[in-house]
Amino acid sequence: MNDRTGSDGVTVVVGAGKGIGRAVATTLARSGASLALLDIDRDRLAETAKLVASRCETHVVDIRDAAAVADAVDGVESGMGPIDALAHVAGILSTDAILDSDDSDWRKTYDVNVFGLVNVLKSIGRAMRERRRGSIVVVGSNAAGIPRMSMGAYGSSKAAATMITRTLGLELARYGIRTNIVAPGSTDTDMQRSMWADPDDDRHAEPVIRGDLATFKSGIPLGRLAAAEDIADAVEFLLSDHARHITMQSLYVDGGATLRS
Repeated sequence: MNDRTGSDGVTVVVGAGKGIGRAVATTLARSGASLALLDIDRDRLAETAKLVASRCETHVVDIRDAAAVADAVDGVESGMGPIDALAHVAGILSTDAILDSDDSDWRKTYDVNVFGLVNVLKSIGRAMRERRRGSIVVVGSNAAGIPRMSMGAYGSSKAAATMITRTLGLELARYGIRTNIVAPGSTDTDMQRSMWADPDDDRHAEPVIRGDLATFKSGIPLGRLAAAEDIADAVEFLLSDHARHITMQSLYVDGGATLRS
């Protein structure tokens, strides 16, 4: 028994191959979780598995494929046991002005960030509903709650993901199942660095921290980018019994960047 979910079931981490997903996997492993790690990238998934010092198995899955997601979930439950916790971290970034963006970019962003999420929630949520127990955390973005220039597709997909997760929480509350969102701000990951002119130059973090009046983007009051582990700690808390009376909430982990009331 552990205080993560109040059971000895399996925790699924979707998007475990790198960045926040990898940090979530390693953080949960330290708490003794039995982990099933899902990602589309086989090599990165194998790298994460090497870092996880607890019982785990890996599944290479494209979450856009509902049948493949269902097969993976069935494989986890038959091979490891019932899934009692889900940390959904998978997502992709698109950065184009709305009027100059390609329709294909919107479709790809929504296919992963919205429909891929729904595929995962359906497969795992139905199993949790049947057993009347479980906890779900979806990693979203603070871009879901505040407009960001050149992030129309990404921000709106994360806003959709947030409402889907909250609505699911309302539907599952009667079964004792909680769903919550962790909304990171700028976090030191490959995704963040992909927006820099030189991903290897740490000096590009400075304007992110300061903010940019020209693009109406506030800085980060705490004066630092988040580390992936900062986000993972919030995910671990919301999955755990320490958060047993918290559901349908969005926890912003952004150093105060969105100045939310």
